[in-house]
Amino acid sequence: MTAVLTETEPASAAASQQRRRRRSFGALAVLPLLAFTAMAFGIPAFAMFNGAFTVKNDATGAVSYTMANVTGSLHGAYLTALIGSVKLSAISAAIGTVSGLLLAQAVVTSRFRAVREAVLTGSGVLANFGGVPLAFAFIATLGNNSGVVTQYFGLKDKGWDLYSFWGLVVVYLYFLIPLMVLTITPALEGLRVQWREAAQNNGATTFQYWRHVALPVLMPSLLGGFVLLFGSAFAAYATAAAMVGSTVPLVTLQIADALGGNVLVGQEHVALALSLDMVVVAGLVMAVYLPLQRRSSRWLA
Repeated sequence: MTAVLTETEPASAAASQQRRRRRSFGALAVLPLLAFTAMAFGIPAFAMFNGAFTVKNDATGAVSYTMANVTGSLHGAYLTALIGSVKLSAISAAIGTVSGLLLAQAVVTSRFRAVREAVLTGSGVLANFGGVPLAFAFIATLGNNSGVVTQYFGLKDKGWDLYSFWGLVVVYLYFLIPLMVLTITPALEGLRVQWREAAQNNGATTFQYWRHVALPVLMPSLLGGFVLLFGSAFAAYATAAAMVGSTVPLVTLQIADALGGNVLVGQEHVALALSLDMVVVAGLVMAVYLPLQRRSSRWLA
């Protein structure tokens, strides 16, 4: 018995040493990623936080820390732009969530595999299609004066205005609905066939199945998809800048104007404060999204 213990103790010590060596090598392998993250995100984040709370005296050149930039970003036109971005993102995300769910359900239940693959492939392309090309496509199609569809159906006489809040919502839905399809399709595929069969065996209708079984299970994924769409719409800039300019007040457009020097004297760092406001909103969005994603994965695993 003593001999056996004597032989196993060195073996366990060697295995423990080998595990520690592997952890050390694993930590070293992560260092390049950490260095890249620090350079790509850490330095800009530090510069933004530092600039948001500093003011430079033009006469003396002295730099002082103050809350004036942050306070200014939450008043007047800046606050209006922040509220406008939140409102636009929330409405676009809500419509995109419902529309994407219906489209994804139609794709998942389709008997034709080619249709499913075509829709998912197209959604992957359209979800990343934005910026100036998207704005040009809608101006050429639904523009107030030169849009082909607008002229053919006489939409301008019926009150259609592409360069408005609701026009921007329509444009945002072009990439938000495909993004929701990609997000919710795995959750729909995770619904067990046995759940529907059990509900039907107990006399439940299709509406009752969706109300009491499917939607409660899908709710974390739906809310997570809504949050993801909200964040995507909230951070969008190029499409709105190319279409509406300053017609629709948005925080991203205000940041661009401030960075371009279109601010009052002494408010040069307000753009950094507005960026900090966006980071706070994005942080709140992620704080909601991550727990929902974990809860959804537990239900559908």
